[in-house]
Amino acid sequence: MKKLLLPILFYGCNLFAQTDTVAIRFSKIISADNLRKNLTVLASDEYEGRETGKKGQKMAADYISKQFRDYGTSPVNGNYFQPFSLVLHNPQQLKISTKDKSFQSTVDYFSPSAIFKDTMIELKKILFAGYGIADKKYNDYANTDSSISAVMIMAGEPLKKNMDFLLGKGKNPSNWSTVQRMKVDEAKRFEKKIIFIVEGDFEKSLQDNAHRIYSGRMRLAEDEDKNYTGLITIHISKKMANEILRESGQSIQTIAEGITSSSRPNSFELKTDLNLKVFQTIEKIESENVVGFVEGNDLKDELVVITAHYDHLGIQENAIYNGADDDGSGTVAVIELAKAFAGAKAAGKGPRRSMLFMTVAGEEKGLLGSDYYSRHPLFPLKNTIADLNIDMIGRIDEEHKGNADYVYIIGSDMLSSSLHQINDLSNRNYVKLQLDYKFNSKDDPNRYYYRSDHYNFAKHNIPVIFYFNGVHEDYHQESDEVEKINFPKIEKITKLVFFTAWELVNRNERIKVDKK
Repeated sequence: MKKLLLPILFYGCNLFAQTDTVAIRFSKIISADNLRKNLTVLASDEYEGRETGKKGQKMAADYISKQFRDYGTSPVNGNYFQPFSLVLHNPQQLKISTKDKSFQSTVDYFSPSAIFKDTMIELKKILFAGYGIADKKYNDYANTDSSISAVMIMAGEPLKKNMDFLLGKGKNPSNWSTVQRMKVDEAKRFEKKIIFIVEGDFEKSLQDNAHRIYSGRMRLAEDEDKNYTGLITIHISKKMANEILRESGQSIQTIAEGITSSSRPNSFELKTDLNLKVFQTIEKIESENVVGFVEGNDLKDELVVITAHYDHLGIQENAIYNGADDDGSGTVAVIELAKAFAGAKAAGKGPRRSMLFMTVAGEEKGLLGSDYYSRHPLFPLKNTIADLNIDMIGRIDEEHKGNADYVYIIGSDMLSSSLHQINDLSNRNYVKLQLDYKFNSKDDPNRYYYRSDHYNFAKHNIPVIFYFNGVHEDYHQESDEVEKINFPKIEKITKLVFFTAWELVNRNERIKVDKK
């Protein structure tokens, strides 16, 4: 019954029902060979991992702007760059000691924390709170003395497989980092200032967080005068935790064994004499988004934006993180899309609405480039009808092993049911990928809806689609290299974005925002 009703729904929404031969003609400009050519340059060692504000990012900006210019897009206000200023808080130096002992950074603890002013903190009490948000029945934040500013929790969830891991008997659960983010958010909600997270595998966690520990944290320069209200997150080894717990007659081993045997770990206050000293150095740097503009015809005051981030993690401990998939794959897709639509305009078949092709910097530092654009848009946000964002489309995740013809669609129906339907029908008519909506939820524990540049449009009530292929073993690793990229896959997904954008810019009516 649903299959019979679906075409009626599309016709009733004034959506296209037949393939467009003109669109097909210009979609052929998008090619796997050209995607490979551009990515081979941008994800080469010469570009030094494209870290925001560094030499490689500047080289990438110049390269992308040259492609935009050569392919026929126009500058905006005479410039292919939208410059913005940032403040870099260099890797914070954190010293932790007691009256008897000084703990050692990256041996006993590490902190990939947010931005702070220099401060000294003396702790006389710490709340041990089990597992926090990971399981509500272990969450005792709400029933504790609100004057206690620091909390210690255990990594993972109160499940036997995680207890086994904590005791050294099993593997790190796949959802580990997601659970950690939830814990930190929960500590903020209960107004804690410091959170100690006891790691089951300290060395592995140290390795996974290396780029956060050693590269510093950035914020937009215009935010530098705002209050420093972040939470200090400190990951500690089991050895360090045991030294803190010893005064209360507890140890991580006894607590973990108690949970494994289904006994609830009681939350309790720890008496301590920990002293923390936090200090940072600050540096102002400059970066830029790269933009190419294709002006529309009769509806040129309205705009569709297509985005990807071109920055990555740079050089860490002499290793170059080239970010071929993250997000070199999305960047070269935007370049090809600009070429296709500029080619259509040059042939007299240009879009009715205007288009902005934008590769942004600062995504890896907190979506900063797109945040800056949303505060200082080159075109009015009220006239921006949609953002199509592309981030990591060149690999195959574990769930789709052996099947390259898929893409995760995130956010398509969050604000506009028409946008969702247009993308779905574009896929049916032209590309025929498997559209996977597994992560298309505001409550998805991975929080992908909030974690790429589309969100800085969505928060202004602009409909978005995030095209994504999931994470893989090379995510945020130096091994994310060009030779592992599936270029026919990028081509197909880029064409899906093309056909969706083609309909958005050429239809009679602007898509409506019909959801909160």
